[in-house]
Amino acid sequence: MTNHAAFNADDAVTAVPPPAQASRHFSSFPPRRARDCRNAALGRMDLAASLLDSMKASSPRHAKLAAAADQEDWMEKHPSALERFEAVVAAAKGKQIVMFLDYDGTLSPIVEDPDSAFMTEDMRDAVRSVAQHFPTAIVSGRGRDKVFNFVKLEELYYAGSHGMDIKGPTTVSNHKAKADEVLCQPATEFLPVIQEVYEMLTAKMESIPGAIVEDNKFCLSVHFRCVDEKEWDALGEEVRSVLEGYPDLRLTKGRKVLEIRPSIKWDKGNALEFLLESLGYAGRGDVFPIYIGDDRTDEDAFKVLRNMGQGIGILVTKFPKETTASYSLREPAEVKDFLRKLVKSNVTKG
Repeated sequence: MTNHAAFNADDAVTAVPPPAQASRHFSSFPPRRARDCRNAALGRMDLAASLLDSMKASSPRHAKLAAAADQEDWMEKHPSALERFEAVVAAAKGKQIVMFLDYDGTLSPIVEDPDSAFMTEDMRDAVRSVAQHFPTAIVSGRGRDKVFNFVKLEELYYAGSHGMDIKGPTTVSNHKAKADEVLCQPATEFLPVIQEVYEMLTAKMESIPGAIVEDNKFCLSVHFRCVDEKEWDALGEEVRSVLEGYPDLRLTKGRKVLEIRPSIKWDKGNALEFLLESLGYAGRGDVFPIYIGDDRTDEDAFKVLRNMGQGIGILVTKFPKETTASYSLREPAEVKDFLRKLVKSNVTKG
């Protein structure tokens, strides 16, 4: 494996590696309980911005119309991780790679029915191969059990509910906590209110054809991918009206989905930091995290990597988007190709 020079925030494409260091194997994942990660303070999210505009911005059709003229300039700032693969390998030289992967839109295609977002066997094989070489985590807005049932790989770390439900591998290994040990659940106290809001939203959405409310344990998702655009405003107002009675919950937006979460300062970026600390890599210079994701919620993790000055973020998108990621890939098929190239490269030696 190879060494990484920290990426500059304004020019994260080129990196000059320092002298190579000895490669490292996986560190053990010590048991961590919910009380170890309850340092999240309550905070309110400003909901004054136009919800409808945000919903439209999450639509690829709207994004394509707005971004066509900026494609070339955007690609210069966020080049393909496949086309610049050698630069990625050079940046990781001598360091322990730790892989973080979103699920929907990254390992599986975005589909109309969220319960049908299955990954291919080829993708599962690529992820399995990566996990054989590097500590690998799935970081998803889905409930942890749900995303595990999609991925079906016991050797991975799983961070569900946008990182609010973290657990280590369940296979027999020297690199995991006990199979029944919940490592981090900083929002447990919100479970009753989340369930209450789920029932209210489910009833409200019955009047809007195509709307789906998904229970992700510590958060909720209101999918409007199959909702007529003329109904988006009404859907947004219904969601907002429910949340007015719950000041301890906040609303965020993803790709044709509204997310309801506890108002604690915990997100995918916190999950990334927690996992790095649990693996023994916090504050160390010999680690190279790679985070691949496609959604707004993944920006929290990209920002953490930028602030660390270590590793890279890779945004999965076909259209230019505002992002702090260093590189891009167009679709899950390219993610699979990138993972396979990483396994085959000499950076995997360790």
